[in-house]
Amino acid sequence: MENRLNHIKKFYRLHHRLPSYNEMLTLFKLNSKKAIHDIVHKLIEENILQKINNKLSPTSQFFGLPLYGMVKAGYPIIADETKDYFTLDEYMIRDPERSFLLKVSGDSMMNAGIFEGDLVVVEQIHHAYPGDIVLAEIDREWTLKYLKKDRKKRKIYLEAANPKYPPFYPTQELVIRGVVKGVIRKFAN
Repeated sequence: MENRLNHIKKFYRLHHRLPSYNEMLTLFKLNSKKAIHDIVHKLIEENILQKINNKLSPTSQFFGLPLYGMVKAGYPIIADETKDYFTLDEYMIRDPERSFLLKVSGDSMMNAGIFEGDLVVVEQIHHAYPGDIVLAEIDREWTLKYLKKDRKKRKIYLEAANPKYPPFYPTQELVIRGVVKGVIRKFAN
């Protein structure tokens, strides 16, 4: 079944749609529409495909990647080999309607593991807690920083995760626009 799913995924990447039943006959080198119906029914049962208004469409699981288990980053061990499917959007995004991505520019958050060119997943909320990494509008400028509270001055401010930047105290206004929920980094092109 996995090989057939890979054929469907490849078709989807090329054509930006699922193949028709007739196209699946060709993809799978089958002659029976009943066999195609059974394959599609199995993919629906596994929550990889769904029918909406009698039309076949992919679920978020369709875009999932195999999760084979865990591997240590310390001393080598035998990898744990359990196989499930895992979707990054379900892992990284709790509330898709209020979430978006931003591409990072600059080095002010490098000690937090956020580097230039990374994508950050931001959930739009207007309240954050000290220690959260926030998307903030400070004095009409947008930035990504730690939210901090100065207990002596009783003021909220922003702090970079790079010691070459000073703390950012608002002179006019500080508005929290969202909280960073994750970072995505691509190593190879």
